[in-house]
Amino acid sequence: MPLGIYVSVPFCKTKCSYCNFASDVFSRARMQGYVNRLAQDIASARRMVEVNGGRWEPQVHTIYLGGGTPSILDPAQIEQIFRALREHFEVAADAEITVECAPATLSPEMLEALVRCRVNRVSLGVQSFIDSEARAVGRVHTRDQVLNDIAGLRAAGISNLNVDLIAGLPHQTAASWDESLTAAIEIDVPHVSVYLLEVDEDSRLGNELLAGGARYHAHFVPDEDLMVEFYTRACERLAEVDILQYEISNFARRGRESSHNLKYWERHPYLGFGVDAHSMLPSSDAKLDAVRLAAPDSLPAYVSAYDQATQVTRVSRNEISFSQAWEETFFLGLRLNAGVSLRQVSDRFGNVKADSARELMRELVELQLIEIKGDRACLTPGGRLVSNEVFERFVSDSVAR
Repeated sequence: MPLGIYVSVPFCKTKCSYCNFASDVFSRARMQGYVNRLAQDIASARRMVEVNGGRWEPQVHTIYLGGGTPSILDPAQIEQIFRALREHFEVAADAEITVECAPATLSPEMLEALVRCRVNRVSLGVQSFIDSEARAVGRVHTRDQVLNDIAGLRAAGISNLNVDLIAGLPHQTAASWDESLTAAIEIDVPHVSVYLLEVDEDSRLGNELLAGGARYHAHFVPDEDLMVEFYTRACERLAEVDILQYEISNFARRGRESSHNLKYWERHPYLGFGVDAHSMLPSSDAKLDAVRLAAPDSLPAYVSAYDQATQVTRVSRNEISFSQAWEETFFLGLRLNAGVSLRQVSDRFGNVKADSARELMRELVELQLIEIKGDRACLTPGGRLVSNEVFERFVSDSVAR
């Protein structure tokens, strides 16, 4: 099965207060060395896969440059990454090629480079169309700059666009959230991602919220019930204009779903390069289903992880048994509105495992967290709001082991 390729670019102009990703602000002098290292890792990809017990697949169906902010690289550096990918992989002529961009970083030179690299999809980290909300979390763009970027992308021939929005930013109200949704609808992008603000110790804002402090505007963050209302409102408003939910956080017009992200949820193989990049590959060992790999999650650790003996970057490795694959099939597949096909589970894992799944789901159906449509099990709207609790049933229950 063709690969999806993910390339991590861990550089940002500023570090947003809500961000819990492995990205940070570095000098431009660090960027070229990192791009050179990416090219080196791409060139040695086959050796890295085989050293770690994966099966090599050179054909590529999707490419995704994420971060961080790939669009703060120099255009020549973006082109260097794509040259390396095309030199060492067989990229399909109709491959979906996505680059994440921060608004106000798309210079005319960058747009020209994206077109030369055959990028056909761009994801814009807008988060809010309300300038005061964006400023409160460290975003450095304005609504007008977002609109100018979208016009520039369309003029360059890139019309498959995603806009990210976050429900639960400091100072956000029902009225301001509705205004952001209206803006996303009016610019007629075919894909919108809606995320609830994550509250954890890996971001400055999340850490402040957990500590009960007031820095980073933490005391102006909406409460959890209001965030749920925002999310529900987004589902309703986007559906009204045929931007349909297909995954817990993702909405698209028909045919504009993210092919790359679908690989994650459907457990198709993907290969990652760079800081904190993850891979899932079929195992070369017939006793295992797959291997999952993870690169070091900081720039210094990644730079020092190159193994001279094998000439590949050292990564952490996790063997996935068939029982674990069964679990993953549910806690990843149930993220999709289409859910999980029990017939495919039976074909893949046998009737005993399929029957175990049906038994486990009876209680979830009674709780109105899952519904059965034909041979498919799907989360209900209420189930999506407590999806982590539903997924835990498939990981911890004894029938899954």
